[in-house]
Amino acid sequence: MSTLEYEAGTVKGSWRGLVLPIGALAVWWFVSRGAQVGHGVLVSPAQVWETAVEQVRSGALARALSASLARELTGFAIGTSLGLALGALLGISKLANRAIAPSFNTFKQVSLFAWIPLISVWFGLGDVAKVVFLSLAALVPVVMHTSDGIRAVPANWLDVARAYRYGRLQTLAHVVLPAALPSIFTGVYLALIYSWLATLGAEYLLVAGSGIGNTLVDGSEQFRMDLVAFGVIVVGLTGWALNAFARAVQRRWFGTASGRAA
Repeated sequence: MSTLEYEAGTVKGSWRGLVLPIGALAVWWFVSRGAQVGHGVLVSPAQVWETAVEQVRSGALARALSASLARELTGFAIGTSLGLALGALLGISKLANRAIAPSFNTFKQVSLFAWIPLISVWFGLGDVAKVVFLSLAALVPVVMHTSDGIRAVPANWLDVARAYRYGRLQTLAHVVLPAALPSIFTGVYLALIYSWLATLGAEYLLVAGSGIGNTLVDGSEQFRMDLVAFGVIVVGLTGWALNAFARAVQRRWFGTASGRAA
């Protein structure tokens, strides 16, 4: 398959992905036209659009989204950094794996939201607690995929490295890391997505403040379904953008079918 054919297929696939959202929007518009929209439970797309324009013009959207993304990226960075270090330790050291892995496997079985009462007691209810919560969300997938990727390096590759008399650092840099990198990236990708999902949970369950989660809470408390629908759309679009960014990085680092064909 040539590069042009692959890109053409990708564009067609992207257009097909719009069929469901456009269909859902059409159904929404049709139902809202026939329903009694004024009662507040069901709002029309036009009302949500007016709310979106208001949120953009007033700067409320920029403030809420920037606050949520700042928390998400901070928690993601902390959790990913710790996860890479711990995952590498578990993957490289058999002693550390025997000593730490059983406790970590128990830790990861605990629901993330079960830690909120303890986090709120230790760190309060502000941004610090939210960042700690998001760091936990990012930590687990990175540890798992990093350690699994390192342990999955083929033994014959390590034998070749020993035959060439590679030192430990050379083996790690030239054999282990390149072999484990796809698995490590999968963990980092999942950490990015999980930390964004956890951002909304943290903003719901911890103290109120600026953020998209708090926009949803405000809309619910004020019985403004237009504001709730707007917040849900923003959450979905932001998640889509983060996913698209991660996929673009993956294609850039690891290549695509088109790159291999070229």
